[in-house]
Amino acid sequence: MIAQRPPMGWNSWNTFGWKINDELIRQMADYMVAEGYRDAGYEYLVIDDCWSLKQRGADGRIVPDPEKFPHGMKAVADYVHSKGLKFGMYSCAGARTCAGYPGSYDHEFVDAQTFADWGVDFLKYDYCNFPASGDCKARYLTMSMALKATGREILFSACNWGQQDPGTWMRQIGAHMYRSTGDIFDNFRSFTDIAKSQLDKLCMSGPCCFNDMDMLTVGMCGNGNVGIGKVCTYEEYRLQFTLWCLCGVPLMMGADLRKLAPEYKALMQHPDLLRINQDIECRAPYVVRRDSVCVGNPDPQPGEPHWKHIPDSAFVLLRCLSDNEFALFFANTADQGAEVHVELADLGLPATGGVRLQMRDVFTGEVHEKVADSFHPHIEGHDCKMYLCRLEKE
Repeated sequence: MIAQRPPMGWNSWNTFGWKINDELIRQMADYMVAEGYRDAGYEYLVIDDCWSLKQRGADGRIVPDPEKFPHGMKAVADYVHSKGLKFGMYSCAGARTCAGYPGSYDHEFVDAQTFADWGVDFLKYDYCNFPASGDCKARYLTMSMALKATGREILFSACNWGQQDPGTWMRQIGAHMYRSTGDIFDNFRSFTDIAKSQLDKLCMSGPCCFNDMDMLTVGMCGNGNVGIGKVCTYEEYRLQFTLWCLCGVPLMMGADLRKLAPEYKALMQHPDLLRINQDIECRAPYVVRRDSVCVGNPDPQPGEPHWKHIPDSAFVLLRCLSDNEFALFFANTADQGAEVHVELADLGLPATGGVRLQMRDVFTGEVHEKVADSFHPHIEGHDCKMYLCRLEKE
């Protein structure tokens, strides 16, 4: 069965955009295996937009660009499969893709069969150039049915940017993951805005149909197709990856794996974070606290306090995991470091409950024994802490 847990893989768009070809995809397949990504769970290798000619062939089918893919798409799929990976491609619910290539509007069944014939296992389905007279829900349902009609198991990644509240109907029409926001860019503001916008909607995400907060930019460091804005620090990328894992959303890498710095490879293969993301119960995190942080005012004017509150910058999230374990996450999106508080009563653990927490920091390994009443770690600006916790009776 497809997508019992959040899908994991790599997509070409964030780094390469239109600069894709047969050699690149084969190299990326090699790297996913040789560098341990496949064994860590990243199984899908997905080609995004710009893979075809600008016009359909005489038979009405989309034609791969012979300069980029001289051996055709089935040969690429066969190579990816030979590496023990699954092969993904891209199309669009509109008449044209976002980059102006043929879309699948009114061609859903022929395109779905074409993808199946090539050995495609994953279809990212975008929403550009959609006719004003079209019905979004009906067209995504049509492609879902077209994929099922092929008889091949193809993961349907519906990318309609959150239009018409997709969490309320994408599962019903057969999608396996659905984009809930606009495009991500490789900067701190972009990924934190995306995450903040979805915290109250993750309850609609779960087995067989996951909320997709877009592809990861971890390790891109300003390089590539979506490198807009200030380059992220390691701590900011760690916050992004930790959030995506905690939220139980798909993990689709977007960096050039061939050039990825060792610390980012280690981050995206972090066993505890991946275990949280892939937990068998697939529960969404619970928003314990979403608050301001109090930081020092570095240059107070006459009459101003020496401290200030930064609104909507402190987050405490709780995720229940299997085997009576849970993850406790603290984030500080303000520029300055601050304490982020949680009262254990807000975790469902009143002082009279007769239990304490054992907490292990997933990044440092530090263990806190018998934590009671409250916990208030210091979190540097644009950073986070994550703890794996168990209950201990007094």
